[in-house]
Amino acid sequence: MTHPRSILLGSQAGAFALPVCDHYSGVEARMRKSLALQAEMAEEFGTCVFDVTLDCEDGAPVGGEVEHAQRVVELALAAAPQARVAARVHPVDHPAFDGDVATIAGRAGHRLCHLMVPKVESVADVQRVADALDAAGAADLPLHVLIESPAAIHRAFDIAAHARVQSLSFGLMDFVSAHGGAIPAHAMSVVGQFSHPLVLRAKMEMASACHAHGKVPAHCVVTEFKDLDALSAAARKAAGELGYTRMWSIHPDQIRPILAAFAPSAREVDAAAALIERAMAADWAPVQFDGRLHDRASYRYFWQVLERAHQTGLALPGTVQTYFAEPASAGH
Repeated sequence: MTHPRSILLGSQAGAFALPVCDHYSGVEARMRKSLALQAEMAEEFGTCVFDVTLDCEDGAPVGGEVEHAQRVVELALAAAPQARVAARVHPVDHPAFDGDVATIAGRAGHRLCHLMVPKVESVADVQRVADALDAAGAADLPLHVLIESPAAIHRAFDIAAHARVQSLSFGLMDFVSAHGGAIPAHAMSVVGQFSHPLVLRAKMEMASACHAHGKVPAHCVVTEFKDLDALSAAARKAAGELGYTRMWSIHPDQIRPILAAFAPSAREVDAAAALIERAMAADWAPVQFDGRLHDRASYRYFWQVLERAHQTGLALPGTVQTYFAEPASAGH
């Protein structure tokens, strides 16, 4: 039987199914703890509910970039087979960039779920990374990029269109700093980042660029990591108002609130499963459901509700659970 994803999802309807949380850590002890926590929660939820990104940019001490990259390789290669492990390298104009890619992608590219590159400014930067990955023998490694300046936001649609790019992330702190004091520090707070017009506009532009090309928009961090209520509110706004389908975590306590904020309700899941079951029985022809007429345009939305439920570890009705066995539901 043809998988619903291949019938319903096209280039502008989410080409990739990724966990809704991307957790960053750069200190060795925390990287190890993050991978252990990922394994524990995968067993709890029955699927890998967050990525672990091993950070070379902020995690590597100045002068210790080579050793840190080697440590990232060791951790990635030692991770469990089902783990989703990524790495963030230095920006393309940093002296350590070429060494990062050659070491990490060259030795562990087959084990990584993606490579994150910060401070991407243009399509030329993306192509530079793609060429470096090709040279390292990692031509199939997906690329995630961090958009952190006004110029990069302006070029976000072109960057998202690049075939190697799977996801764009918004870099709040650098974006605010890039304005030379024209945006107040309050705009970096959990409240200000959702109220300052320039920041809000940038977030929406980037999310729109991703959705135009079927890529995944990832929301920025909340630095007030001890205020979980504020984190939950931010995650709900990102998911419910700004069009984001993924969010960064910088502390283990942030992971579960992010999962909860991006998860559909049990009622939504049940309704989506019932509609998809009826649509499949009709060979995807239009059907009446709950007093409304539905066709593939709305089937697509309700299928994505089920995908989001799976990505956040929610239980799925047996009628659709079979479509989420790992080989069928893994991201491309």
